[in-house]
Amino acid sequence: MEFLYKKLKDYSASDFYGFHMPGHKRSARLTGADLPYGIDITEIEGFDDLHHAGGILKEAQERAASVYRAEETHYLINGSTVGLLSAVLGSTRRGERILMARNCHKSVYNAALMNELEPVYLYPRMLDGTELNDEVTPGEVGRLLDENPDIRVTVITSPTYDGVVSDIKGIADTVHRRGGILILDEAHGAHFGFHPMFPENGNVLGADIVIHSLHKTLPALTQTALLHMNGIRADRERVRMYLHMLQSSSPSYVLMAGIDECIRMLEERAGEVFGQYAALLEETRERLKGLERLKLTETERYDRSKIVVSTAGCFEENKKFTGKCLYDLLSEKYFLQMEMASASYIIAMTSPADTKEGLGRLVSALNEVDGKLAKHSKNARNYSKAGRNNHSYGDCTAMSEGEAWYSEAVENEQAYTPGQAAALENRECIPIEECGGRVALEYAYIYPPGIPLTVPGERVSAGTAERLRQYSNAGLHIEGTKTRGKIEVLTDG
Repeated sequence: MEFLYKKLKDYSASDFYGFHMPGHKRSARLTGADLPYGIDITEIEGFDDLHHAGGILKEAQERAASVYRAEETHYLINGSTVGLLSAVLGSTRRGERILMARNCHKSVYNAALMNELEPVYLYPRMLDGTELNDEVTPGEVGRLLDENPDIRVTVITSPTYDGVVSDIKGIADTVHRRGGILILDEAHGAHFGFHPMFPENGNVLGADIVIHSLHKTLPALTQTALLHMNGIRADRERVRMYLHMLQSSSPSYVLMAGIDECIRMLEERAGEVFGQYAALLEETRERLKGLERLKLTETERYDRSKIVVSTAGCFEENKKFTGKCLYDLLSEKYFLQMEMASASYIIAMTSPADTKEGLGRLVSALNEVDGKLAKHSKNARNYSKAGRNNHSYGDCTAMSEGEAWYSEAVENEQAYTPGQAAALENRECIPIEECGGRVALEYAYIYPPGIPLTVPGERVSAGTAERLRQYSNAGLHIEGTKTRGKIEVLTDG
């Protein structure tokens, strides 16, 4: 059995001189940079071709399929984004309708635009007492499929960016009973299935196509991911076709070696590694149970690797203490970099590579902050999710004292499909807070997680406009629009 990284290292130490790409010639001579030039090659003899794998890369992908209990697995070196694009484009026909959870990643929306699909949205409700989207249920999926019997493809995200997990087996059964295909965006669940602390992965639970971002929660390099296919429902040949079209024709051997080493670790040491990881997470959560003002957010079904800490109802010196405040404080005083901040919570992402010392620093910092907040205790208020903190805008108490964040799902009316909207020419750019009632021609979202609040072709509801206004006032960067603080809308719509 050959492993790609070992073969690359051996080749780097050999006497071969390359008259081929890349131009650095496996040397740092001209740049002096400490980068992995020595193992960065192209498709040369003996190293296979990702787009026509028949040797070491074919074996590596088959090994990944075995580890993830999938029938067929493909390396993704353009991230989960290219996997979701290929899965949706390969599973739908131009102009079809598609069922997608509203909290799908922006790449699913882009696939809908590219194939001129008509989306039917499933809006997850907000979890009681939190500002998180609840899970998607089999009943909701079944109801919408019964109301729209022409829909063949359903796209669900589980776990969500915030760690909420849905009943994938129940959803898969529901979709399959109606003759459909389930595409599962499990990008944040690449660690699922390796320890009882975590749910099983979607390959085992019946999903037809599953996408995993290895780099999010496992020791793999950024933008590395996997696409898995199972069963006979998915059109595997069309999905493969789009992978060939959309992935780079010069896939990085450094990235692919990183995938192979990650899979090797899972194959050889998952029991040991995840046993230690689970024990460390359990200890961390136990040490945070005494928080008085800050609160660990835990739902009925959730990914325990995500440490979600709520600041709802917290005050410091008579000012709201928001998620943005906590994010800034942890960074500036404790040198702890969180994954994201919202108006009322932060997310600390963990992985098996975390250390006892690192998580201990987080616990100590949160307990110290909590002790100070307890002295400024007031009645809790309700604030809703507001995306990742951006240090260059506003301060963390920008909202007025009496202003409450939207905590319910808001829906927009679909006036045009995204494909139809792309062809509309009568456009004008207006302040984003004035877009209520207008037909949006641009996406608007907080990133991460990249879930659109407006989609091209939608008439923006008053609730959505208010949420955008609040985000803007709080200094949170709204992405997707060409001009910051403004949005393109239909001139006469």
